[in-house]
Amino acid sequence: MEIFIISLVAFLASLLTFFSGFGLGTILTPVMMIFFPVDVAIAFTGIVHFSNNIFKLFIVGQKADKKVLIRFGIPAVFAAFLGSYVLINMDTDYVMYSYNLMGELQSISYVKFLISLLLIVFALIDLIPFFKKLKFGEKSLPIGGFLSGFFGGLSGNQGALRSSFLIKLNLEKQTFIATTVIISFFVDLTRLGVYSTNLLKINIGDYLILGVCSVTAAIIGAFIGNKLLKKVTIDSIRTLVACLILVLASGLLLGLI
Repeated sequence: MEIFIISLVAFLASLLTFFSGFGLGTILTPVMMIFFPVDVAIAFTGIVHFSNNIFKLFIVGQKADKKVLIRFGIPAVFAAFLGSYVLINMDTDYVMYSYNLMGELQSISYVKFLISLLLIVFALIDLIPFFKKLKFGEKSLPIGGFLSGFFGGLSGNQGALRSSFLIKLNLEKQTFIATTVIISFFVDLTRLGVYSTNLLKINIGDYLILGVCSVTAAIIGAFIGNKLLKKVTIDSIRTLVACLILVLASGLLLGLI
C-alpha cells in the first residue's frame, strides 16, 4: 500500500512542481515520513527529486538564466552541504513533546517539529499577500540561494524558499522553470553526497521497488507537466501546493503523520 500511495503522491507533486518551481520534495517528504524514519524519508525523497530533475534537465534545461544560476546557485550548493551535515548529525529520535489523543500517545520528534515549522513558513510565504508583494532584486540572490540551499539540505525542502525569491525577478515562465531545475539538481547532488553516509547503512534492496515506482511516477508527472505548461498559471499552482503543505505540516505537528 505504501508503494502505491508514495508513487501517486510523487506523480501529482511532480506534475505540480513543473509549474510552481517547487512541490515535489516539500509534499513527498512528509508523506515518506509516515512510513519511514525521518533520515531515510528525507534521503529517499532526495533520490526521487534528483532523478526527476535529471529528466527535466533534458526537457527545459537549456532555457535557464546563467546569471541567476551563478549568483543564486553557487551559494545554494555551498549551504546545502552545511544543512545536510547538520541533519545527519542531529538526534532524530529526540522527542520534542508528546500528548494523549483518544487513548494513544502521540510523540513528535525534534526533527519533525523543526521540519513542520519550516513547511508552515514556506507555505505562508505563498499565501500571505504581504510576501507576494515583496520585490527581490539581483543583490538578494546570494542570500536567497544560501537560505534555500541550507534548508534544502536540512529538511529536503528547498523549492518554496527558492521560488519565493526567483519569482520576484519576473523571469519568463520557461526560463523560471529551467533555472529552478538546474539549481535544484546541483543542490540535490550535494545533499545526496552527504546523505550517502546514512544510505550505505540501510539495505537498499528493501526499498528497490519503492524507488523504481516512485521515480517512474515522478518522471511521468514531469512529462505531463511539460505538456500542460502553457495552459496553467504559476500562481494557481503555488496556492494549491501551499494549502497542501499546511495540511501536511499540521499533521506532523500533531503527530498524526
